[in-house]
Amino acid sequence: MRNRAWTALAALVGVISAVVVLATAEVIAVVAGAATSPLFAVGSLVIDLAPPGVKSLVIQLFGTGDKVALLVILGILVLALAVLAGILEFRRPPFGIVVLVVVSGIAVVAVTTRAGSGGFSGIPTVIGMIVGVLVLRMLAQRLRAWRETAVATASNPVPMASQSALDRRRFLTAAGIAGVVAVFAGGVARSMNAVAGAVSAARDAILLPAAATPAPAVPAAADLGLDGLTPFISPNDAFYRIDTALQVPQLDQAKWSLKITGMVEQEIEIGWDELLALPLEEHLVTLACVSNEVGGDLIGNALWLGYPIRELLARAKPQAGADMVLGVSSDGFTAGTPLEAMQDPDRVAMLAVGMNGEPLPVEHGFPVRVVVAGLYGYVSATKWVVELRVTRFADEEGYWTPRGWSALGPIKTESRIDVPRASASVSAGTVAIAGVAWAQHTGIEKVEVRVDDGDWMTATLAEAPGIDTWVQWVAEWQAQPGQHSIAVRATDRSGYTQTADKAMPAPDGATGWHTITVSVA
Repeated sequence: MRNRAWTALAALVGVISAVVVLATAEVIAVVAGAATSPLFAVGSLVIDLAPPGVKSLVIQLFGTGDKVALLVILGILVLALAVLAGILEFRRPPFGIVVLVVVSGIAVVAVTTRAGSGGFSGIPTVIGMIVGVLVLRMLAQRLRAWRETAVATASNPVPMASQSALDRRRFLTAAGIAGVVAVFAGGVARSMNAVAGAVSAARDAILLPAAATPAPAVPAAADLGLDGLTPFISPNDAFYRIDTALQVPQLDQAKWSLKITGMVEQEIEIGWDELLALPLEEHLVTLACVSNEVGGDLIGNALWLGYPIRELLARAKPQAGADMVLGVSSDGFTAGTPLEAMQDPDRVAMLAVGMNGEPLPVEHGFPVRVVVAGLYGYVSATKWVVELRVTRFADEEGYWTPRGWSALGPIKTESRIDVPRASASVSAGTVAIAGVAWAQHTGIEKVEVRVDDGDWMTATLAEAPGIDTWVQWVAEWQAQPGQHSIAVRATDRSGYTQTADKAMPAPDGATGWHTITVSVA
């Protein structure tokens, strides 16, 4: 065979060895606990170590598919390293083993540094590494033996042909068995470690209590019903999801509890049944991600069911000097929320258990998450919350603050054009320009639209049931043939009008007027 063929087989050896590492770790994790699996731990470590700006770039490129994109990129990187390990071990042993050990060592670090991990959390990955090294060494040795006899056969075919055939069978048999067993055992173990089905089944069986304080009915005039216009209520399956969890936490609501700790006179703990027994409230609240670009869709409006956090804080009695509540997720994510916002009787700040009339979806924080009106999610909307730690901004930081984002994160007044779509072609005549605008916890006073460099036209606002939700708007335009640009700006009830100055999402939210171009025929 040509050198290229031997190199391809060596690359296959590396890939099989990498699969063996992961499969062995997954099998051991079935016993040691799903959290010890390295499959998603490395991706989480990459997110943790990502420099400021990378998060925004990935979200800009891939939107809510950011996690899939990251997993694909990581998969390609791991594949490349596996290929390198195989080729090196075939050509220059033991450098291939060195590569495999280093990569496995990074995985061990990733697993042992995750929230809730212990000193033994890396054992499955270590065992996987040992097995993978043995497989890598064995297959590389058999491949080298095959190549040596194949080369010898070319010059002396009679006595060496049978040996070459034997060495070929030994290599192919060992590689085939290792690959098939690893894929099968790893796949079965991964399905056992991914318990989403069981958690989803438990969630589906939950019957939430009726709200003691229901939200006012959404007026029919809140939704203009125009084709292409974002609905007033965002369906659960279409609600944006941006978080750091590559593997969605799977929490048993029967075992869930929340602790309020830190600078309080009395630490308290509340469980699922106790929480549901409290007088729950319903509120319509629009949530937004700080990574949302001008005109972006990382925003959604929902009906939330939950209990006011201020009531629990009143029981815990925060101490003088405290000014922040650090929400802690089961996966280690943290969000620092101003204590004042959570104690404000005029602001929605709740432990939410329901979303749009059903238990929280697993990917949106089941069983319990935090919802705070008027603040970007990275400083308030802790999903899978297990602790609220009363502290000070001077003493602790939320997850994204040391990564270059501002500490407070109030949502900025913004507006977006939904209809017509950017680069759309429309017919001359009366054209509806419509979209949504938001200024959570302040409310929208006015929306204006401008075509080309003309005068600003005041749009008609749909009815809004409160200041914590977005509002739909529409304006009629007598469209003339040609290319036209359309811009929108909003004014909130404080009198602030959106600035035309463009700013990227980092460090505290994007600014600028959403502007699109359309063709009129």
